[in-house]
Amino acid sequence: MAYWLMKSEPDVFSFDDLVAKTSRGEVEEWHGVRNYAARNNMKAMAVGDQAFFYHSNIGKEIVGIMKVVAKAHPDSTAELNAKGEVVWECVDVQSVKPFKRAVTLAEIKATEALSELELVKLSRLSVSKVSDAEWKLLCKMGGL
Repeated sequence: MAYWLMKSEPDVFSFDDLVAKTSRGEVEEWHGVRNYAARNNMKAMAVGDQAFFYHSNIGKEIVGIMKVVAKAHPDSTAELNAKGEVVWECVDVQSVKPFKRAVTLAEIKATEALSELELVKLSRLSVSKVSDAEWKLLCKMGGL
């Protein structure tokens, strides 16, 4: 299993929104990503991989865990390119569990063991990789 971090603006789509969809048996298409590195990260995801749900802009904190339930497929919100091809892809996700306490970006940046976290080093990337050690530490910081 691989680990990831995926960002969403909570006033657009929050972790609570994902929890509500999951409780109804629905999935969320992680659509709208328009960055090649982020798209490639989603293309590398496998069903069962887990990701942190990060509230960006408002809060700037990891608030929960979600899982990938469908591998990369064409993003339903993407337009075709000039060749009639879909360039943008996404995965489908469902919630797993909330953090007992949110882990803020300030806390993450203040933690030496997380200095190589892509969230810190590539701050504008909306879908990033998380190492096993980083995953374990962040889960502990979040009360899991």
